[in-house]
Amino acid sequence: MLSAEKYLSGCSLIAPNISVHLRDLASGSSLAGRLDELRGRSVLVATRDQLTAGLALIELDGIARRLVLCPRDLPPALLPSVIATADVDAIVSDEASPGAAIPGIGCFVTCSPILTRANSNRSESHHTQWILLTSGTTGMPKMASHTLSSLTGAIKGDGNRGDSVVWSTFYDIRRYGGLQIFLRALFDGASLVLSSADESTGEFLLRAGRHGVTHISGTPSHWRRALMSPMAAKIAPRYVRLSGEIVDQVVLDSLRAFYPDSAIVHAFASTEAGVGFDVRDGLAGFPASLVGRPASGVELKVEDGSLRIRSARVATGYLGSTAESLADGDGFVDTRDMVELRGQRYYFVGRRDGIINVGGLKVHPEEVEAVINRHPSVQMSLVSGRKNPITGALVVADIVVKSGSSCTSAADAGTQHLKRDILETCRRTLAPYKVPTLLRFVSSLEVTPSGKLARL
Repeated sequence: MLSAEKYLSGCSLIAPNISVHLRDLASGSSLAGRLDELRGRSVLVATRDQLTAGLALIELDGIARRLVLCPRDLPPALLPSVIATADVDAIVSDEASPGAAIPGIGCFVTCSPILTRANSNRSESHHTQWILLTSGTTGMPKMASHTLSSLTGAIKGDGNRGDSVVWSTFYDIRRYGGLQIFLRALFDGASLVLSSADESTGEFLLRAGRHGVTHISGTPSHWRRALMSPMAAKIAPRYVRLSGEIVDQVVLDSLRAFYPDSAIVHAFASTEAGVGFDVRDGLAGFPASLVGRPASGVELKVEDGSLRIRSARVATGYLGSTAESLADGDGFVDTRDMVELRGQRYYFVGRRDGIINVGGLKVHPEEVEAVINRHPSVQMSLVSGRKNPITGALVVADIVVKSGSSCTSAADAGTQHLKRDILETCRRTLAPYKVPTLLRFVSSLEVTPSGKLARL
């Protein structure tokens, strides 16, 4: 149960304008002492900010029958479907009650960062089911079911690290990647500096540095944007973690150069498969020796080029009577992440459902991006397909150049030279059909609320 004293004694949740010391939950409540009303219910946690969401999750684990984590960016039009699929009968929010407008909601409770003195019965009565919405898809997200045990299977915290560790993350804790960091902070007995959708990357880094963050995580896209900010120098982490997207050598080397005293770690995890493994040798990809032998309760295999995972960290399934099966007959989850063996190492090349079809030949956008990103003038790139009546699609790339580049305008000589140089790099490395037919220099690239490049 998350509210156990051994986890909360040294923790604070730190938001932009307020922080809450979690030991105060022993005698107070963010839910105004209304736990008994929520006991045994399927509760949608739909708060505007992360701090109130975190407080509600701590109080409701072991009390609610089901916790449904609602990210702030969920389109309102999808909310009724989420509520129906998860059989939600209670809502916790930090905003005005929408309960009257949603049929079947029998209980609405307001959550606040200002704790109310309460003597609620906190005894555990349920093995709470945790429901996380998948990211990176269009339309109705899938709803993966976890237990606290599956969510914490990769966490070895003992609550004794205390003040020596201050965690932070670019992620939203209502998504799988952010929830992992939230739980790691609790199990370490450490404080957690929460990000906010209302602040810029620079503002977040400045605040993280002010609070002495020692451990921080994000996607490669988060980190590329962070390294573009002058505020990147405001943090001095001992541990930097990447996950959520393919990690290429360029971003690893850039982080190593910028934070030479940090451990740079990249992990593979997904909402459905849980945390598979992490890599600590500073190299992209992962050792081939991890495949085919169980390690730390995790088994990996590669089938038809796709990485598959079996472990106790895997979600138990999807909600919904018509939802597809999560695992195969042997208990392996197909991550749909494609890998390629080169020597004694596997490298991620892209998502199975993200392939660009060029005249019947397959192009993984991430593979092309990795080559473009190697150019010393490139900060980050996004490769996509453009429809073509002859080949079906053409490969195009949007590129953000590093500060100080000679690139100025589309007709500028320096710009044209840089384009030719990048294309030559691609031609030396990639098959001809993978080389972009069009390069566009842009000032920024859109990143989704889950921290990934926004791919159409």
